[in-house]
Amino acid sequence: MDRGLYIAMSGLKQTLLAQTANANNLANTQTTGFKADLEQFRSRPLTGAGFPTRVFAMNEKPGLDFTPGAIQTTGADLDVAINGEGYLAVQGADGNEAYTRAGDLRLTSEGLLQTGAGLQVLGQDGPITIPPAEKLTIGSDGTISIIPLGSGNATTLVQVGRIKLVNLEAGNVEKRNDNLLHAKDGKPVAASADVTLAQGVLEGSNVNAIAAMVDMIELARNFELQTKVMKSVDDNSSAGAKLMQMG
Repeated sequence: MDRGLYIAMSGLKQTLLAQTANANNLANTQTTGFKADLEQFRSRPLTGAGFPTRVFAMNEKPGLDFTPGAIQTTGADLDVAINGEGYLAVQGADGNEAYTRAGDLRLTSEGLLQTGAGLQVLGQDGPITIPPAEKLTIGSDGTISIIPLGSGNATTLVQVGRIKLVNLEAGNVEKRNDNLLHAKDGKPVAASADVTLAQGVLEGSNVNAIAAMVDMIELARNFELQTKVMKSVDDNSSAGAKLMQMG
């Protein structure tokens, strides 16, 4: 009886984990530049001393869905989107370099360039600071140019920084709980001249809300099925115990 309980229990646990990941995808259907997590299940024998006599369910993350999200034209000077492959370099909450496709940039009162989530956008030499300006443009290579406030010359552009744009190798990238991408080896990725930006547009989330809702229903049904299996095993165990008592 314990084998059936163990299989159902492990399946129940992994279904909850998959439901958590799916709920996170669903919660980010409107998050700029968000990339959906992919989930899958597989069965594995439980190894140890002696022969494997149990099998358990295992939930895995085979990777991310790197499909680009829909592009929305905003016309805002601080809205940018990556053309094709590539990422913006930002400073994560832990102070380390991380990467995102979220191009909803903004300026703080101190002139710091941040994402909509409040993360510092990195340039070649650290966080980017932009002085007060009458006009701001962001080139396809990430170069930020401004017409300084009160300069008296409405045609002279001054370069004040360049956004660090990178390409990530598929085998050296992982998504963490902060929903940012990180290099697995922990080393900052070198800037790439092949990555380009478009100004005045934003890339949306690539999560399909309808598909995520269908997955949520299917996972809920799987959860219910596992609980029924556990109940059936318990009922069979109780019936067997009664038969032993009668004997």
